[in-house]
Amino acid sequence: MRKCCFRVFIWCAVILMTGCVQYGKESDRKNVTDSVTITLAELNAQIEDNRNNGDLYNRRARLYLNDLQFDKAYQDIRKALSLDENNPSYYITLSDIQLFTGQSQSCLEALNKAIALDPSSREARLKLAKLHLILRNYSATFQVLNGMISQDAFNPQAYFVRAIAFLEKGDTSRAVNDLMKAVDQDQQYFDAYMQLGELFTLKNDPLGEGYLSNALRIRPGNKEALYMLGLYYQNTGRYEKAFQTYDRLSAIAPGFRNAPYNRGYIYLVYLNDFPRAVDEFTKAILIDSGYTDAWFNRGYAQELLGNIPEAYRDFRKTLELDINNEKAIQGLNRLDKVTVRK
Repeated sequence: MRKCCFRVFIWCAVILMTGCVQYGKESDRKNVTDSVTITLAELNAQIEDNRNNGDLYNRRARLYLNDLQFDKAYQDIRKALSLDENNPSYYITLSDIQLFTGQSQSCLEALNKAIALDPSSREARLKLAKLHLILRNYSATFQVLNGMISQDAFNPQAYFVRAIAFLEKGDTSRAVNDLMKAVDQDQQYFDAYMQLGELFTLKNDPLGEGYLSNALRIRPGNKEALYMLGLYYQNTGRYEKAFQTYDRLSAIAPGFRNAPYNRGYIYLVYLNDFPRAVDEFTKAILIDSGYTDAWFNRGYAQELLGNIPEAYRDFRKTLELDINNEKAIQGLNRLDKVTVRK
């Protein structure tokens, strides 16, 4: 039912490094573009009045980067550097652009330059640690982070990144310790609560519920947190709580197919309420007509109800989507035997 994989929060190397906008829908992309257009007009006017202000070009470069206009971002940060080649923040912006455009070595050089200009820069050193982690250079990752923590023990982001490095190395115990330090130091650290929530709910540990609840306290409408919490209730047999959580998820995100699917799964596998299972799998199929598992499980629920033609149809549809689906093949074979006996 659930794939056991640590959500090593290098979800996307770019997001980890830059914190730039992640677009889930076309409408999200449009909202960002509209916002960029308004701010860009203001910046253009300011630059027109002060063409030798490197900070303005740096701000516009970051704006272009946020809108994924890499060529324009690169042009502006080069202009900023031509006005002040010793400004570390400009090299940080340059490193973000280079990471986005797949220039990891150049990104590394830009970050090292920023640190050389300002050895105390927490931002540059943290980005350097993340870059090493993305490149799976763990010794360098730990070296940078350990140095940061030794200089300033209050550093929730450093603890978080080190926790992810420990997870990648398979050291879950140390990872949990660092994640706990991160949330102790920053009780609004959503990503750390999420990672702790997943680590504990994977073991069906009640602590996971608390961490996910904290994540939802920070971001009440977060789909991933709600889904993970619903799955925890499902896996621990708290089906009513699971239904409530999945219903909440469906209300927030009507197009999230796994909410009705999981409700259907509970009805099918745990509660033996096959008509309701059919209804929920149908909802999932209406959201995503290519949802193979929903087609199969609806067919199986139909089979258990004795609705042979409907079961045939759903198993065949499953095979259309996945020609080698062993469960659907076995289902059709069972139905053939029932038909023969009749």
